[in-house]
Amino acid sequence: MRTLVKESDHYSPEASTQSGVEQMIVPHECAGLRLDQALARMFPSHSRSRLQDWLRDGRVRLDGLVANEPKRKVWGGESLALEQPPTPEERAESAEDIPLAIVFEDAHLLVIDKPAGLVVHPGSGNWSGTLLNALLHHAPELAGVPRAGIVHRLDKDTSGLLVVARTLESQTALIRQLQARTVKRHYYALVIGDMRSGGMVDAPIGRHPVNRLRMAVVDGAREARTHYRVCERFGCATLVQCMLETGRTHQIRVHMQHLGHPLVGDPVYGPRRVADPRLSGFARQALHAFRLGLLHPASGQEMQWEVPMAEDMAQLIVALGGEAGYER
Repeated sequence: MRTLVKESDHYSPEASTQSGVEQMIVPHECAGLRLDQALARMFPSHSRSRLQDWLRDGRVRLDGLVANEPKRKVWGGESLALEQPPTPEERAESAEDIPLAIVFEDAHLLVIDKPAGLVVHPGSGNWSGTLLNALLHHAPELAGVPRAGIVHRLDKDTSGLLVVARTLESQTALIRQLQARTVKRHYYALVIGDMRSGGMVDAPIGRHPVNRLRMAVVDGAREARTHYRVCERFGCATLVQCMLETGRTHQIRVHMQHLGHPLVGDPVYGPRRVADPRLSGFARQALHAFRLGLLHPASGQEMQWEVPMAEDMAQLIVALGGEAGYER
């Protein structure tokens, strides 16, 4: 947590701080000023608009009482406390009551069925509302495990199974399994076009040489292998099952594009326009992690979990004339 220290010859030596709160005595030279004017003079390191926002939000107290009226006069000698909201980095480490679909849980593991739209780990633009924040609320002890026990990720708009370690020992064991490629991760992917047969893509993946926000098949990059087989063909699209041998960023999305069959709804690797309105209306990349297998980090027992296809993907499959069995 932050410790905020305000040092100035201009203000009372009685000024003090506590975590996240600046406290001081209103100086007599502010007598007769409006509260918002006094705040601007007392806290010159903050912009006027920021101070006004904090004032409206009830983050200012005078003599222990919330003061949220900008035009209120101060007369000097009042005890003033300014509570600053947490920084993005601090919010990233906070627990939030976000519902989790827990498939399995014991003292060593959590297996989550992540919905599309949920960011796994905080970062630029997503400092709160993430899976990490939800995990810290569900299992507060995860604050003592790096990354709250997260050992692998799913993209924000990819749904499905993800494993979380509840202890340092479990996290180490799972990371070693991922490195040894013994964790089995199977996905359903709906790709554009009529894919005729399955196979394996063995093509290295690295940062796109021009667009650094994208990944691409790049000579000399890290090896990447994806096994895939056709499940159903709809003419305009094909449902395939993919199994990761490696786990590179955006691997399935990049490899399917490399084959000429990008994922339906993929805003990064898919085409700008798709003629079939059933496909063009799908709002995310059609990718779902439906099966996960690993060795339990404590017992060594082989474990495997499966979840139904995400509802939005299942409905799209049915709309294309696919098996209703995919429906959630």
